[in-house]
Amino acid sequence: MNIIDAHSHLWYTQDTSWNGKRISPLPNGRCMFLGEERQMLPPFMIDGHNTAEVFLSNMDYAQVSAAVVVQEFIDGLQNDYLKEVVGKYPDRFFVCGMADYLTPGFHTQAESLIIEDGFRGMAIPGHRLKTDKVHVHLTDDEMMSLFKLMETKDVILSITLADGDEQVAELKEVIAECPLLKVAIGHLGMADQPLTPPWENQSWREQIMLARNENVMVETGGITWLYNSEFYPFPSAIRAIREAADLVGMDKLMWGSDYPRTITAITYRMSYDFITKSAELNDMEKQQLLGDNARRFYGFGELKALPYIKNMSE
Repeated sequence: MNIIDAHSHLWYTQDTSWNGKRISPLPNGRCMFLGEERQMLPPFMIDGHNTAEVFLSNMDYAQVSAAVVVQEFIDGLQNDYLKEVVGKYPDRFFVCGMADYLTPGFHTQAESLIIEDGFRGMAIPGHRLKTDKVHVHLTDDEMMSLFKLMETKDVILSITLADGDEQVAELKEVIAECPLLKVAIGHLGMADQPLTPPWENQSWREQIMLARNENVMVETGGITWLYNSEFYPFPSAIRAIREAADLVGMDKLMWGSDYPRTITAITYRMSYDFITKSAELNDMEKQQLLGDNARRFYGFGELKALPYIKNMSE
């Protein structure tokens, strides 16, 4: 099958701040992250650059035909680099722009990214719109103006919401005001609720059920991170996917890896092959989840065929 990764990240230099704390690269894939040293990248990525070329090598090895690249405040604005990436590899990447939504007047920047730079998607890390100093609502006038522009220009919204139903009512209002806006909700609604499994948590269900709207999808970006303590083959991640499909249909779900952060713990192939090996999903459901749904939603054309290359260890 053709596999598409619906949630990944690229950056040339990760050097920024969020909520008053620095995020900056260290040697050997490490990072000073919000006051503590973290392994942000696999240790073989020694220069701190998370480039398209390294990702393509992983994609080719894992037989992933294409990927959607989103953005996050913790990586800094990567618009210039992502323009280069999609210019070089238009058949492999769908890239999302991002504006500085925490600063008033961001609509002008976002409009330029869409109209002048040609971004076909915009990423909003909704779970980071509330800091110690500012709280941006999805229903604020400037946000709503952006959503209406995106609807008019057929630009896809990739958004991660705060845990549970904290921002569900706001996104419902956006969907009602902009019914033709295509929306991809990230991280399977942040399925790792700390006290109860998601299928017993009504607030998680409310977020997933947003995909009952015609132009709304949910992607599983980072689900192996959410269930990292359980580790491979992530049976609770499969259970969460199954429960989400029961709520909205498998045709509303897309697989995402959250590359590269997740591959500090597992290989890139492992971030999806626990799905291919699961007995809880049938072959048609696996094909929908791993490729068909994202291909339809993001409008990918002909996808690159990637043969399996035998490992030296086999």
